[in-house]
Amino acid sequence: MMSEWKEVELSELINFGNGKKKPESEGDIPIYGGNGILGFSADSNYEDETIIIGRVGAYCGSVYYENKPIWVSDNALAAKAKNGNSTKFLYYFLKNANLNQHAGGSSHPLVTQTLLNSLEYEVCIDETEQNSIAEVLSSLDDKIDLLHRQNQTLEQMAETLFRQWFVEEAEFVSDRQLIIGDLIESVSITHKFPNKEIVFLNTSDIYLGDVLTHSTTEVIGLPGQAKKTIKKGDILFSEIRPANGRYAFIDFEAENYVVSTKLMVLRNKNVVSQEFIYFYLINPKTIQELQLIAESRSGTFPQITFDNLKDFRVNVPSDEKLLEAESFCKEVIKKIKSNQTQIRTLTALRDTLLPKLMNGEVRVQSQRDETFVEKQTTTNPSSVGAIQNENHG
Repeated sequence: MMSEWKEVELSELINFGNGKKKPESEGDIPIYGGNGILGFSADSNYEDETIIIGRVGAYCGSVYYENKPIWVSDNALAAKAKNGNSTKFLYYFLKNANLNQHAGGSSHPLVTQTLLNSLEYEVCIDETEQNSIAEVLSSLDDKIDLLHRQNQTLEQMAETLFRQWFVEEAEFVSDRQLIIGDLIESVSITHKFPNKEIVFLNTSDIYLGDVLTHSTTEVIGLPGQAKKTIKKGDILFSEIRPANGRYAFIDFEAENYVVSTKLMVLRNKNVVSQEFIYFYLINPKTIQELQLIAESRSGTFPQITFDNLKDFRVNVPSDEKLLEAESFCKEVIKKIKSNQTQIRTLTALRDTLLPKLMNGEVRVQSQRDETFVEKQTTTNPSSVGAIQNENHG
């Protein structure tokens, strides 16, 4: 392979260190375990650029990056770059390395410093190219993070509007109440599937408004709970553990989508907009009430049905406020869905580039103010694209 790539042990690139027991203090410094941030402390045991690696259990081999004071707990290891190597490059390299496959112990997986130090890989050792590779991948991650934060802000705005207009103000000046069962209906079982291949969505396939999978499967291989077809405009809402964020707004044509019987399919009756109903349903106050109902019922899992939801009431302060809220909710959904589409596109690009950049199949070269990504061939390298550096606020 290229001269900038060399077979090395990780010990030549990285200093590994142990974490320590979670401190008692409280503050704003992140405490990292094997599954990311597990709390906050006033104390730190690592600072500046640090890679965190899950050490034990189900999240053994998970990889995270921070560039500020942190506390690494005893469920994780810390890693620091050596000899001028790029920490951000090594973070992406370790994410791509799938460290979990090397974990020892069948019943209780474990990654140790000794194991990590001994692992050998063919790695880019040119510092300039390391930084260029990290810059490309970081640019994509920064854009993805920005879009996620935009969506969080939009949802918080909707939450604030509902609390102010339809809870706080409406409690005293409400002209009327809207009953949820008059606004939406729950779609019952569908006995015939539209196509031989469909997309099956279970509760785990939707999260915080988004559909996480669009992969098709043959009808003959579907599980028994695949019973309901859906269409554009439907709201999917999990009957199990309402507080777990398993809900989605369907903004696309979904003729070949089938969902589990554990998902309520809520369809609009054209009284008020579906976007308005969606934000009412995912409002923390509504979610909290549904969770309490679920926990009060006997059974293995906290669970609700449409019967528990249909009698919920929305206090309406005025027709003017209702129309304004409907318009606002439509615009928010439109922007959130646009951001989700961009997130999926950027995530797919990053996940495609990551292994190719790490094995040298795709090269990065900095020229002037642009970072060019070139695909390597055995005969003639050809340009496959260019990513210009941008500043994002």
